[in-house]
Amino acid sequence: MKTIVVKMGGVASDNLDFEFFQQIKLWQAQGHNIVIVHGGGNYISQMMEKMNVPVEKKNGLRVTNQVALDITRLALLGQVQPMLTGRFQAEHIPALGLNAASDKLIEGHIIDFHKFGYVGQVDKINIYLLENLMEIGQVPIIAPLGMTEDGQWLNINADDVAAQVASQLQADELYLLTDVPGIKKENIWMKKIPTEEIDELKDKKIVTGGMLPKIESAKKALKAGVGAVFINNCISSKGTEIGAF
Repeated sequence: MKTIVVKMGGVASDNLDFEFFQQIKLWQAQGHNIVIVHGGGNYISQMMEKMNVPVEKKNGLRVTNQVALDITRLALLGQVQPMLTGRFQAEHIPALGLNAASDKLIEGHIIDFHKFGYVGQVDKINIYLLENLMEIGQVPIIAPLGMTEDGQWLNINADDVAAQVASQLQADELYLLTDVPGIKKENIWMKKIPTEEIDELKDKKIVTGGMLPKIESAKKALKAGVGAVFINNCISSKGTEIGAF
């Protein structure tokens, strides 16, 4: 039995198709545990623009003041997560939407308030909650929101949440889904990237923007004992694998 963590970005969430759900059902038929972590950056940005709230990003992270945090919670918990859980249930896959307030699921701290506002980093995942749900056949669907010890909500990068969930569950596979089929170097989609080459790819600006948190999260997850990490736009193929080869 494997434990598989899948992180879906907002764009990937819009493109869930027959092939995606067939793969989920195949994994379930094989007895594997599955956890979904979802983003929703496009929904958040659209909602912010409608409300005339500036969108600002630094190092691939959304700068989050109190207004942006409220909009983020509204988009993720009021729009993206219900859409996803509804899609899973329509495919007869038992799924339950979770967030930071679900039995202290995600505890964290503010990274740098002056630079990023209420952007957080994960300290602890309530893996017992996830394990209990998976044991009864549920697929946990997690929003990337954390909470400090004193109850302050945090906007956390979904790749970081997925990596931490995979690490603490000691997952066999972590899929970081995005809108492209992996990482491209000199117009060629890379099949494998050794972890020792990650810094070079960053220095040469081959990996930039929103791909930076993904590749850093992959590196952290592998270091923490996750079996394999894949960056791709689907779960039925491997895309770019990050690892020690």
